[in-house]
Amino acid sequence: MALTTLDPKTALIVIDLQKGIVALPAVHPMADVIKKAGALTDAFRKHGLPIVLVNVAGGAPGRTEQVRNLAGLPADWAELIPELNRQPDDHTVTKKTWGAFTNTDLDAYLKAQGVTQVVIIGVATSIGVESTARYAYEQGFNVAIAIDAMTDMNADAHANSVARIFPKLGETGTTQDIVALLEKRSA
Repeated sequence: MALTTLDPKTALIVIDLQKGIVALPAVHPMADVIKKAGALTDAFRKHGLPIVLVNVAGGAPGRTEQVRNLAGLPADWAELIPELNRQPDDHTVTKKTWGAFTNTDLDAYLKAQGVTQVVIIGVATSIGVESTARYAYEQGFNVAIAIDAMTDMNADAHANSVARIFPKLGETGTTQDIVALLEKRSA
């Protein structure tokens, strides 16, 4: 389903665009993802809409088959990238799980702001973005996903999320689609 509309109170959620994550090898050029994230944060700020900047600073406890190795990451790996141009009104969320809602104040913040729809972007498509989109959908938010403002470390995982998961959780579109809908609202 193509992106049809944005609710009057839509928030942008930017997932894990932080120094250590954007340095990892990805399916799509990270510079393009960062550029599109910048265009979306600029557009949301221009229209006075909430922006949530999410970073990850650890992992959930428990056994997994894949070993988590944070040892090789730089000391500032969890810092948000400067290209996001963080502003005082931006809400920040630090998570320790895949999704931005689990054990954070994100749900309460969005509801206090009167948000009914979220646009989700970031890294990684099949992990942080998908987990956050699933929870947003389950909580009753309308979900929009800018598929050109995200990437993954695995091409098959990215493609699966975009083609099979996201259309079940909401609507998908491009950065340009979202900016155009924002501009149309103020025209």
